[in-house]
Amino acid sequence: MSAAASRHDKESSGARVKISIKNVSMGRPRVWLSSGFEDFRAATAVSLSYGMFWVGLSIAVTAGALTLGLWHWLLPLVAGFMFIGPLVAVGSYGISRALEEGRSPTLGDAFGAWRGHTGQLAMMGVMMMIFFLAWIRLATLLFALFFGLQSPDPSTVYASLLTTPEGLGMLVVGLAFGCVLAFGAFSISVVAIPTLMDQDLTFMEGIEASIRSVARNFRPMLLWAAILTGCVLVGMATFYIGLALILPVLGHASWHAYEDLVVCERLDDPGA
Repeated sequence: MSAAASRHDKESSGARVKISIKNVSMGRPRVWLSSGFEDFRAATAVSLSYGMFWVGLSIAVTAGALTLGLWHWLLPLVAGFMFIGPLVAVGSYGISRALEEGRSPTLGDAFGAWRGHTGQLAMMGVMMMIFFLAWIRLATLLFALFFGLQSPDPSTVYASLLTTPEGLGMLVVGLAFGCVLAFGAFSISVVAIPTLMDQDLTFMEGIEASIRSVARNFRPMLLWAAILTGCVLVGMATFYIGLALILPVLGHASWHAYEDLVVCERLDDPGA
């Protein structure tokens, strides 16, 4: 079903939507990434501006944490970006959708991509925030167990993390639990958010489609999760600057992943 037909279907009242999940090969993540670059090239100014907005916001949050003496929150906050990344990508979905409709994308397509399904997308936002808060709670607990209730000197913390058995143990435990939480968040959101943008569905139906996509294509989706994580980490390592390119490209690629994985068909008969 084409994107234009999908949007026509979602405007039809009383129609139910049947969701089918396709099998994909291990080579598809590379195709999604390539398609993401093509969308970025086709709408470079808008995509880059959208990415720079999130870079600016990330720098502002970091500067605020340092100014307020909350530097010890930076590591869990940076790691927690994995949980809110699918929400950040919504604007890129709007840009890709505009390109498919044959329009020249604008910042309105990016920042207004929530329109039409705000309620269901907001519920997905709540779900992602639950994962994010769970991660923050876990990070706080690990920090307290290792460093106590007093905030140590920054140089002491990072030296201890990398040079002591206790610090390395905390990193291993935190990484293990973080990966489990991150993959859980990925599993419920990887195609849920673009599906909700493109179809008249509830957020639970979007989550179901996402989980089914991961379960049916576990190895390709595990590879896709690793690609997303690796690219975001590279962007973080450049002091956020690289995210101006990486975030929109990954967002466009995720839109194409949704279109490759999910087939939505309208059932004209409500009783079907």
